[in-house]
Amino acid sequence: MRKNSPMPAATSKLRELQMQLRQAVLGGDTAEIVGAIRDDGLDSTARLGIYRNHFFTTLRGLLQDTFPVVCRLVDERFFAYAAHEYVCEHPPRSRRLVEYGADFGDFLADFEPCKALPYLADVARFEWALNIAVGVQEAAPLPLRALAEVPTNEAANVMLRLQPSLRYVVSPWPIDAIWQANQENEVPSVDLASGGARLEIRRAGNEVAWLPLDPATFAFRRALAEGLVLAAAMTAAIAQSPTFDVAIAVRQIFADGLAVAYELSSEQKPFQPYPVNLARKDSPE
Repeated sequence: MRKNSPMPAATSKLRELQMQLRQAVLGGDTAEIVGAIRDDGLDSTARLGIYRNHFFTTLRGLLQDTFPVVCRLVDERFFAYAAHEYVCEHPPRSRRLVEYGADFGDFLADFEPCKALPYLADVARFEWALNIAVGVQEAAPLPLRALAEVPTNEAANVMLRLQPSLRYVVSPWPIDAIWQANQENEVPSVDLASGGARLEIRRAGNEVAWLPLDPATFAFRRALAEGLVLAAAMTAAIAQSPTFDVAIAVRQIFADGLAVAYELSSEQKPFQPYPVNLARKDSPE
């Protein structure tokens, strides 16, 4: 059996220096790394300061480009402060900076200075979904006739694969109306008590579009997008509306070009009626 060889000393030293630089840039101890930086005509501390400033400026600009409405809602100075704190707590872990900011909404939800704007985190999640959807190529839609190959007794176990750009966002706040209002030079008022949003977001050509969905349809489509079989997705939909028609819902998914493939689950589950709590109160979730 082959044993793992020890890390070469040079590689180990390089990694150590990289970790010291990382900590220094994020506001940690600078003594060790400053001693390893050549002055070369410029003070080592000044060199580190230039690198740190470039690091935070680049990531702040990236976040501002990804979350322009969030930035407008809080103004640029506050956004710069929030972005700085976010970068300190959540520095990039991948070279693909296009993936950076995925949890910015979660950060804002827990960021104490943002507590007065309870909808802000969901606006950020909406903007992130728009950002991701527009960068994903659409796949060729599957024709409805493809399901004719599925045996009737296995229909409940079908797992539909949906368009890769699809994202589903739910909020108790009218986040789509807030976003749309902030596309205007003079921002019109938005009634925050007008109700929540259940949104299906996808790439449409070279643009991105979203569609408000009723609670049952949203539950059904999101369940399918999460990889659940038709039976489980139907259960989620019926919990929202006892009159939900799964046959119509499936046909609409194909009519909208959302299905791109299907497979049968290895766990065969009998299709049967599901208990429904008729007293269940409608909610965004």
